[in-house]
Amino acid sequence: MKLFYRQFGNGEPVIILHGLFGLSDNWVTLGKRLADKFSVWLPDLRNHGQSPHSPTFNYHAMADDLFEFIEDHQLKNPIIIGHSMGGKVAMQFTLDNPDVVSKLIVVDISPVKYPDRDAHFTIISAMMSINFDGIHSRQDVDDLLKSRISEDSTRQFIMKSLYRKTKNTFDWRLNLSAINNNMDYIFSGIESEGVFDKPVLFIKGGLSDYIQDNHIPQIKQFFPKAKIITIEKAGHWVHADAPQEVCEIFSDYLGKECSD
Repeated sequence: MKLFYRQFGNGEPVIILHGLFGLSDNWVTLGKRLADKFSVWLPDLRNHGQSPHSPTFNYHAMADDLFEFIEDHQLKNPIIIGHSMGGKVAMQFTLDNPDVVSKLIVVDISPVKYPDRDAHFTIISAMMSINFDGIHSRQDVDDLLKSRISEDSTRQFIMKSLYRKTKNTFDWRLNLSAINNNMDYIFSGIESEGVFDKPVLFIKGGLSDYIQDNHIPQIKQFFPKAKIITIEKAGHWVHADAPQEVCEIFSDYLGKECSD
């Protein structure tokens, strides 16, 4: 699958993978800060953003997409950074292709199976409930979403996937039906016999429960040299809550300063 992407800068390649319901735009600000020292690649994962849609939606398929992306763009030994779902894609790919990856950074996700989270199903249900007939503006969509999603930040996040399909109509870029039909795969754990025996950095949001102490044995099973750094006042969206701290951690781990 040929993924849509954004690219900034020159130098050693860095690929940043967004999370569920996200898109490459979520990482543009931080990507541009890294682009002073690196060639930064921000793909939209399948069924997200401007990348193609497919009924197949699981970590093995997305890891295959990433392999094709790296080959197509001739990216040699890239550094891979993944947040949330993108972090699981990054882990699956790295375990399947340990000789391809230079360094791995996983942002606020573990390789474990998670219980279903009602918030994800609320978001999907709310988005699928929108009837775009008679919708004239982005504000109309936001007003309809408010009855189901009260948090302004969550609505702003998912509204990034709203686009003007024609001059007078709107639609979602997300393939909501494929995502909805495959949520079991998204909550599933990483399946691999592989081990990545290079240093790996996990960044945890201190206000998030996505990386827990009881996950550490499984993290260490796959990534024996893993190091976990916690940003205490950040939630799951660590890079949005604490961009400067994330940039400084990246700089330390990658050995090149994140630009201002």
